[in-house]
Amino acid sequence: MQQPPKSKYVPALGFHWLTPYYDAVVGSTTRERIFKQALIKQARIEPGHQVLDLACGTGTLAIWIKQNQPQANVTGVDGDPVILSIASRKSQKANVSVKFDRALSYNLPYPEEHFDRVVSSLFFHHLSWEAKEQTAQELFRILKPGAELHVADWGRASNALMRGLFLFIQLLDGFKNTQDNVSGKLIELFEQAGFVQVSQRQTFSTIYGTLALYSAVKPS
Repeated sequence: MQQPPKSKYVPALGFHWLTPYYDAVVGSTTRERIFKQALIKQARIEPGHQVLDLACGTGTLAIWIKQNQPQANVTGVDGDPVILSIASRKSQKANVSVKFDRALSYNLPYPEEHFDRVVSSLFFHHLSWEAKEQTAQELFRILKPGAELHVADWGRASNALMRGLFLFIQLLDGFKNTQDNVSGKLIELFEQAGFVQVSQRQTFSTIYGTLALYSAVKPS
């Protein structure tokens, strides 16, 4: 039985009362459509793929994946029941079939070697290093051999301006856990979990700092 890491659960935008504003804030401040569509393109999801959107939030990424590849089987998972209810309503309104589950990232309710792709956006920076490690290990467990992990999250600042802007995120979400991201430690994290071909694929400048897209492969 996996022991939960010592990591405080952080809701969307840091506070439960901000959850209803999540889509508006993310959409207007992070270049959401651009970086999430780039992540979808990077993941190269094929018909029949089993796809998991880790920490799916309000379901935007999961819905766009399903719209982009209707023959994929898309599941979103998140620990917040309020935000999952928003995601469910959004998918119904978009008339797409996405399954939404409630679970925490370090204890996922899926069998070993089940998914062809795991995607995640703006999640890992919320976690302590211990929780990041356990989450990466869980993702390695549930991915099939040869399957891929694709992550969009805050990364090493591309310049001094981006580093300064990222201080707002650190004030909101905590300096200790966000420092892993801005120090470029996500590549090390995924390599320690057993992934290969781990790389930072591209970056995007936003009003809150540098967003990075990562990819990793579970060995065949």
